[in-house]
Amino acid sequence: MTQTAVALSQDAQAAIADALNQSVAETTVTTMMAQNFHWNVTGMAFGPLHQLFQDIYEDHFQAQDDLAERIKAIDAHAEGTLAGMLKRSKVTEHDGHADAKTMIETMKVAQETLAATLAGCGELAAEHGDTLTEDLCIARGQTHEKFAWFLRAHLR
Repeated sequence: MTQTAVALSQDAQAAIADALNQSVAETTVTTMMAQNFHWNVTGMAFGPLHQLFQDIYEDHFQAQDDLAERIKAIDAHAEGTLAGMLKRSKVTEHDGHADAKTMIETMKVAQETLAATLAGCGELAAEHGDTLTEDLCIARGQTHEKFAWFLRAHLR
């Protein structure tokens, strides 16, 4: 077994890996959604929304890797198929055919979902003394809450 900051039981490892894989799946689906919205947004707020969606997908692309690498660090399997991620994710795909307000609302809900998923994963990690996973989840959750705030600001 790979050395980690804390020795995890097999049950803890499996539970944390499952929660991290959930986070990867939702991050991956949201990454593609953000890129799709980046490509297809139109209207008076095109410039700032085009940039915001780009900021989101660039952040999320790196986050996918960070989360998957944490799964590997606890000596578990990182799921890597798009079909598996779509099946697992609470965030659903969007075809990009929408007005800017709908895109913003859809992305806001995705960010809130990700923040909640990561909070749950962090709590699970804390219960098992896995502070490194907990810290990663807290940091990622804060990022998603910030993106949700930015998106809410566009809706007011």
